Amino acid sequence: MKLFISFVPAAFAAASFLAGAQVPAQTADVAHCAELRHHGDPGTRACYQNLTRSREPGVQAEGFWGLRDYKSANDAFRAAIKLHEKDPNLRVRWGRMYLEHWQAGDAGKLFEEALQIDKDYAPALLGMAMVAADSFDGKGAEIAERALKSDPKLVEARELLARMALEDNNDEKAAQEANEALAMSSEALDAMTILATIDWLNDKTSTPWIDRILKINPVYGQAYATAGHFFDINRRYTEAIRSYHKALELDPTLMATRSELGIELMRSGNDGEARQQLEQAYNEGYQSPATTNTLKLLDSYKNYVTFETPTTILRLEKKEAALLKPYFQAELDRAVATYEKKYHYKLKGPVQVEVFPNHEDFAVRTLGMPGIGALGVTFDSVVAMDSPSSRKPGSFHWDSTMWHELSHVYVLSMTNHRVPRWFTEGLAVYEETGNGNPDWGDRLDPETIMAIKAKKLLPVSQIDRGFIHPTYPAQVTVSYFQAGKICNFIDEKWGYDKLLAMIHDFGELEPTPQVIEKEFKMKPEEFDRQFLAWLDDQTKRTVDGFDDWKKEIRGLSEDVKAKKWDEVIAQGDAIRDVYPDYVEAGSAYEFMSEAYLAKGDKAKAAAELERYSSAGGRDPVTLKQLAALETAQGHKREAAAALERLNLIYLEDGDGHQQLGQLLLDLNNPAGAAREFQAVLAGKPIDVAGAHYQLARALQASHQPDKARDEVLSALEAAPGFKPAQKLLLELSADEKE
Repeated sequence: MKLFISFVPAAFAAASFLAGAQVPAQTADVAHCAELRHHGDPGTRACYQNLTRSREPGVQAEGFWGLRDYKSANDAFRAAIKLHEKDPNLRVRWGRMYLEHWQAGDAGKLFEEALQIDKDYAPALLGMAMVAADSFDGKGAEIAERALKSDPKLVEARELLARMALEDNNDEKAAQEANEALAMSSEALDAMTILATIDWLNDKTSTPWIDRILKINPVYGQAYATAGHFFDINRRYTEAIRSYHKALELDPTLMATRSELGIELMRSGNDGEARQQLEQAYNEGYQSPATTNTLKLLDSYKNYVTFETPTTILRLEKKEAALLKPYFQAELDRAVATYEKKYHYKLKGPVQVEVFPNHEDFAVRTLGMPGIGALGVTFDSVVAMDSPSSRKPGSFHWDSTMWHELSHVYVLSMTNHRVPRWFTEGLAVYEETGNGNPDWGDRLDPETIMAIKAKKLLPVSQIDRGFIHPTYPAQVTVSYFQAGKICNFIDEKWGYDKLLAMIHDFGELEPTPQVIEKEFKMKPEEFDRQFLAWLDDQTKRTVDGFDDWKKEIRGLSEDVKAKKWDEVIAQGDAIRDVYPDYVEAGSAYEFMSEAYLAKGDKAKAAAELERYSSAGGRDPVTLKQLAALETAQGHKREAAAALERLNLIYLEDGDGHQQLGQLLLDLNNPAGAAREFQAVLAGKPIDVAGAHYQLARALQASHQPDKARDEVLSALEAAPGFKPAQKLLLELSADEKE
């Protein structure tokens, strides 16, 4: 799964504090400082300095926090809590400080403690909503509504709902929520920011809202920082960078924004300025995990090597570059040529692919933080992705991932980054299997089956919400599947040209409902009805039979353990065909193949594993077993095809490369054999001499005698008495004399 990832700056969550909106007043002095800050008054700092001299630790905490002296504020809040254990407000304020200081987990605990004191305390509910929203949890909106029910005048809750609606690409709802916030307070800066951002996202060159904001607070850089966030999650990276720069011009103290700017610059390939911005943020005390992790990653780039062609840039870690480069470069070139033809579009510059052998490095490259589940991410014309070596063998298809991300590069460029997430993700999922590779792409998984059964698929006009603010754990995965199937449905019913037309429609900033009506002459509701009927035809057998299938596959497993081979064979076909997409460990394909082998029928055993591979099975051991069965039956071409598929999944299998190299030699494909034996050498084999010798044979067969001689000499250097190498050297010498 190519999961969408972005990062909401902590500064956004704390923006309302910075603006002074609805600060729970402990004293008139605290409220006065917040009011000064809200208006960007030059006397703000002096006001907060004065608070630090208070005898009341809660007031001191507000002062230190206002000065961004988080350690002293933390100590003061702790002291205040000891004096006022039953005060929920103190815990909320302390939690808001933690939220600003990139510690959402600690903030959430404090909000929970406040709710234990008062279960309906609106500021605590708001804090919980902010924590949820910052992690793109769809429950944030529900909690914000609860806060408003408790306090209908809570402006920040309305502003948060506006933000979340805009993240879902629901401009109408976002504007409605923002206007309701303004009805509560004519100086609701974040509400005005949302309205300004809606204008900017719709390519309006000017907006009256920014003028209103700056009249209230002439240094409110957070407005542009928030716009930068929205440009970022809409993959409009150049505009995000521009907005972050404007934010810092107004308020250079926005270190969270400076860090985001650095990360954004790095995403766009501008490593030099990225380091400069990140180091400045770090040196100013903004040492968030994202900031420090990204700086460490920049330091690690010295361990990478770059390969360039006129149309591509490939960045690989030095230790695995020799192994990966031939395969990644070939697929990268093939994808660029294919998409250029399919999309009728030529990229303006080279596309860059960065491959990370350490998944956590990839995660940091993506959003500055480790611990994400994505496999690949696209930033403009830069693709970052996991290396095959970064994951458990067979757990992901590196080539499928690369093709998915490269589709994004083209679609984003064609639309000038003005395309809804559901469509670009759906089209990328479609493209994985739409290029003659039925074993690629995402399968119908149990979570999606349950979502279909429970009728949890979203209407096409709302599907972006499933990517941005999921309301159940598997909704992002389900949304990828649904979006991909929508594109399959369109192609099957109306043809691929309709998908191309939609790309151009979205590039003109036409919203999804309008595009559906324009291209298919029907309302979105009718489109949904037809799509769901089509999907039901495809999935009904699996969805309806899933509960029974779970019991039956367990029974089949027990029969395998008991070696009841006839029963496995008798029942296996029906069980397999109820859920043909199931290719994980313990699949019916594997059970039946094992049964056929036990009965001595290698042909049928191989046929089951071929079905497994065609259905998307990716376990290296199983694919190698398929190749061995095909080879044993003399089916060298089929065996080679199985091992070629393995190469697109996992590349660190030296034995697989050795077997494929020999098969390709036998099939009169010496160039392919040379590639495989080079891969064997790149993996640092135990039998170095043998690997050089095999490569020499392939090079000789491909009429490259000079290179073949070099490899023979390398073989003899490793094993001077190696007779096959000695013989081959004599043959090469004789050929040279002729």
